[in-house]
Amino acid sequence: MCVWEAVRELMTESRTAPTSPPHRCVFCRFCSPVPAGRRERMVADIMNSAGSAGRRWSPFRSIKVFVLCHSLLQLAQLLVSGYMKSSISTIERRYGLSSQKSGILAAFNEVGNTVLIVFVSFFGSRVHRPRYIGGGALLACLASLLMAVPHFLSGHYTYTDMITTSTDNKSGLCFSSLPSNQTCHKKDSDTQWAVYPLLLLGQLLLGIGAVPIQPFGISYIDDYASRRNSPLYLGILLAMTSIGPALGFVTGSFLMRFYVDFDKLPRGEIKLEQKDLRWVGAWWLGFLVASSFLFLTALPYLFFPREMPKENEEGDQESRTDIEPPPMTDPVRDLTLLQFLKSFPRIALRTLSGPIYLLVVLALVNMAALVSGLATFMPKFIEKQFSQTISLSNMMIGGIGMPLAVLGVVLGGALMRRFNMSVRGASKLCTAAILLCLISALPMIFIGCSTQKVAEVYPDRNSSPKCSAGCGCPPDAFNPICGSNGEEYRSPCHAGCLNKVMDADNKPTNFTNCRCIYDGSGSAQPGTCGSSCSHLLLPFIILMGITSFIISFTQTPSYMMVLRTVPPEDKSFAVGVQYMLFRVLAFLPGPVLYGSVIDTTCILWGQKCGQRTSCLYYNLDSFRKRFLGLMVVFVCGALLCFLLTMVVLKRRAGAFQLPLRTNGRYEMVGEQTAPEKEQKAPEKEQKAPEKEQTPMKT
Repeated sequence: MCVWEAVRELMTESRTAPTSPPHRCVFCRFCSPVPAGRRERMVADIMNSAGSAGRRWSPFRSIKVFVLCHSLLQLAQLLVSGYMKSSISTIERRYGLSSQKSGILAAFNEVGNTVLIVFVSFFGSRVHRPRYIGGGALLACLASLLMAVPHFLSGHYTYTDMITTSTDNKSGLCFSSLPSNQTCHKKDSDTQWAVYPLLLLGQLLLGIGAVPIQPFGISYIDDYASRRNSPLYLGILLAMTSIGPALGFVTGSFLMRFYVDFDKLPRGEIKLEQKDLRWVGAWWLGFLVASSFLFLTALPYLFFPREMPKENEEGDQESRTDIEPPPMTDPVRDLTLLQFLKSFPRIALRTLSGPIYLLVVLALVNMAALVSGLATFMPKFIEKQFSQTISLSNMMIGGIGMPLAVLGVVLGGALMRRFNMSVRGASKLCTAAILLCLISALPMIFIGCSTQKVAEVYPDRNSSPKCSAGCGCPPDAFNPICGSNGEEYRSPCHAGCLNKVMDADNKPTNFTNCRCIYDGSGSAQPGTCGSSCSHLLLPFIILMGITSFIISFTQTPSYMMVLRTVPPEDKSFAVGVQYMLFRVLAFLPGPVLYGSVIDTTCILWGQKCGQRTSCLYYNLDSFRKRFLGLMVVFVCGALLCFLLTMVVLKRRAGAFQLPLRTNGRYEMVGEQTAPEKEQKAPEKEQKAPEKEQTPMKT
């Protein structure tokens, strides 16, 4: 019997009598006989082809296209986050913010994210996920634009001793008759109060827009990707989460080389150099670039369907059958919003009652707080401690620290896969990695130098030299110069300089007849003397890279322990509770805590229009010890949690294991086959609690 006759036979076999005489296929003599065992499969293929013949192929019905779009979207969204951290010290200098305010600004995007992330578990299976992802991306695009608005509302960036005319040869010198403060303008005074709220609003909207992107995207891919390709797709997304922030820092490194007002001033009027302590880069430009990237990556989500064909297991081809939504087994789907909100605390407390889960999450919270603070303020630390530009500092973080951390995550997962580690083995690996991290982090505290000698600032703050007493120096003057005696002065006026030499571009090259330098016979060069620690930058970066590489080893084993120590029905809640704790206990307070600690090391605050602005000079010894000491405290907290995890697991020896013949799947003892269970001694089977015998796969 040929294929076409088989189709006709199956379509008419349920009828009591045929409505038309049998029709023989005109191609019967050319058709090959069909074995009875293959008839049904061939008929199904023909019917599926016929059912899809009237439907045109669309790239938006392919899960592979969705993975590509989502990878680009996550790259854009996390690029904004990384760029914000790379430009935080520049924004701080431009608008006179303290480090504590900068920390609040850096962490403020987590406020909206924390409040709304709870509802993702409830609405995840009830809404059009691609459109919600696209809406969140467009909101993030708007937020990124809003972050750049203060630049266009503010006037030109003005600083002390800014030369506005070619005949202004006495600006900032001793006995200068110019006003004491050239930086106070009415326009800046009117708009300054609105800058910080605008930046906070932009960060808040950025956090809200990011809420649906990752959770909805991962669940959508998991629903419609084949089991074979799903880990690959999720691995690509995980790589984007690491590459995005690194790309943000690299972008910041490039854009900070441009002067902040290059769009407002002719090139000839830009007098500052990158090494000048008053230099402010084009921090706003990156937000415009990121906003354009977000807009382009958000558009495809408006065309993806709510449900798409399930990817076929064989050959990884898209199934051509009619769309059938995946079976919904999530108990959250049967709850109302009120029931969900009532049940969430109960389930969260039940999840946190597990000692292993609680200890591992607390260890991860310590590491998350560490990373959030270091990522925000490490560029500033490198800039101040080793007298480097902010551009180079960002490149050190984005080009060295973060790639090594990504490599550590990958190798940590490969190590677990290679040795088939159990939960106890994973806890030992985490403990060993954190211990090595502590060993590599401790020497960093001692790599650095003291603050350079600055007249009237450090080391003797209360000294008031008579040489500049009659110069009438404004208290807010800040134009650092380095005297020929090796001492730094806040401005030429504070050094008692009477004259300056200008080059062809009207930039000062030398200050002469300085009363405070060799009794008036000395001179000074524009710019800071520096901390004399630039030669220690290389060993510090090496230790920082090693520390990042080692501590990242713990990410994969820690997540594995979290997933394998909770019941299957609570696994999604456990991950949600974990990320909520990250935000509440780490990402929100971490940058604020680091910023507050940095502010305690300031020895000279700037002033503008009679108000305190950002810090001008830090006690570098205190800065280094407190900043890196806080990092060591968090590392010790993580080490303590992992040590306690090992103690708890030792008392439950044998409860968790990874069978050798599982093809890399993590599963519990309760997932063994019946013959394997019969070979076990009865007393060993009774040691594991009933809850831990539940099958668990990741």
